[in-house]
Amino acid sequence: MAQVQIVSEGPNYLHSIQAGAHHVQADEPATLGGQGAGMAPFELYLAALSACTAITLRMYAEKKGWALGEFRAELSSSRSAAGRLQVHRVLHATGPLSDAQWQRLLEVVEKTPVTLVMREGAEITSERGTSMQAD
Repeated sequence: MAQVQIVSEGPNYLHSIQAGAHHVQADEPATLGGQGAGMAPFELYLAALSACTAITLRMYAEKKGWALGEFRAELSSSRSAAGRLQVHRVLHATGPLSDAQWQRLLEVVEKTPVTLVMREGAEITSERGTSMQAD
């Protein structure tokens, strides 16, 4: 489905992530000992969900012939009193959408592929790879 590679790049927590021909940096903010040179892990988590949200709704609107216009999703995360991660999305579009169209978009967004996977969780396994030699 997807494959990424992450490599330590420099000081503290700065890492380079590669997915095919695409690169992004991950880091922690200075307040947590990083350089703030890239998105923090939970920001990347929200970025994945926001990308899936925007792309899915754009595809759906195009299929229906709806003028979505410029679309923006604002995502935030917090923890409940029980410590469970909570994500909240606020969706905006400049297109002339009716209340009924917005209602349908809010139904569709609950079923985006990344939304469903994040809700169900994932089986995560780990193993030791071969030793890397320093250059």
